[in-house]
Amino acid sequence: MKNIFEVEFKVELKDIDNLNHVNNAVYVKWMDEVAFKHWAYLTRDKPIVNTIWVVNRHEIDYKSEAFLGDKITAKTYVGDTKGVTSERNIEFYKDNTLLVKSKTIWVLLDAKSYKPVRIRENILNLLQPFK
Repeated sequence: MKNIFEVEFKVELKDIDNLNHVNNAVYVKWMDEVAFKHWAYLTRDKPIVNTIWVVNRHEIDYKSEAFLGDKITAKTYVGDTKGVTSERNIEFYKDNTLLVKSKTIWVLLDAKSYKPVRIRENILNLLQPFK
């Protein structure tokens, strides 16, 4: 069973495009926000300041639409984590309807040099409960 972290959103006017539904780019913004909040939650007791995460790749499947005022639940869990990369899966739901399903590959970098660094045990231990 995957451990799932959830974040709630309410669709605002700024999220709506000319087709009167949530713009695809808004989901990418929300994906970043969900990942940031999840990482902040995982490191709340022991901040990790010598590394940063950057996006290497997004895969996104748009399944259904959301509209102004809708309440959206984002559910995230960590997938394969090895070497310098970690996979994050995020699904966006309106009620029980899957709207968007995504997978992002994140790369861990040294915060000073911006060079990739191997994901060490201290970070793996944070992420493992979410596999």
